[in-house]
Amino acid sequence: MELDPSTTAVIAVHMQKDIVTADGAFGGFFAEQAAERDVVGVTGRLLDAARAAGSTVVYTRVAWQPGYTDLVVNSPLLGIVVQSQCLVEGSDTAEIVPELTPADGDLVVTHQRVGGFSASQLDTLLRSRGIDTVLFAGVATNASVEGSARQASDLGYRTVVVADACSAADQATHEASIASLGLLAEIVTSADVIAALSTTKVSA
Repeated sequence: MELDPSTTAVIAVHMQKDIVTADGAFGGFFAEQAAERDVVGVTGRLLDAARAAGSTVVYTRVAWQPGYTDLVVNSPLLGIVVQSQCLVEGSDTAEIVPELTPADGDLVVTHQRVGGFSASQLDTLLRSRGIDTVLFAGVATNASVEGSARQASDLGYRTVVVADACSAADQATHEASIASLGLLAEIVTSADVIAALSTTKVSA
């Protein structure tokens, strides 16, 4: 694959303690597969390669105010948030996992819906930096990764999903989501991306 680092952003989706760690509120759903697939490790290598090449690194995270006055519960998934009293802004478990702590210059976008572009500054921030290509990694493949990737495609971005940097509640669900996304996005591996970014950097 070919990538222009200056117009490429790598977006790490919901790599938060409440979502990907075993003791997080959603850990029972997502932690086992995230660990088995080493999503944190793979994403970390992907983000390091992006930074080294001069690409934009973005984290999207979900968090709501105490009392959830800014949460519209219109799906079972969001209902679990209230039931579990999780992902509260300012709480430690709503933060990005320590292994993926944002670096200086990285962007962190907080939103309140499943898709990262909904009622957030994500599109504005990307366009202000001349980004036309977005690569997605994170959890869960069939929820916020897929939701954000579909939005990106509709907004006109070249949309890429890094399959081995994503996971869902189980492997079958992950694979079904990736198969569906193949109609709207390029499906690649982290090795593909790292090689493309490294090649571009060396030839620049």
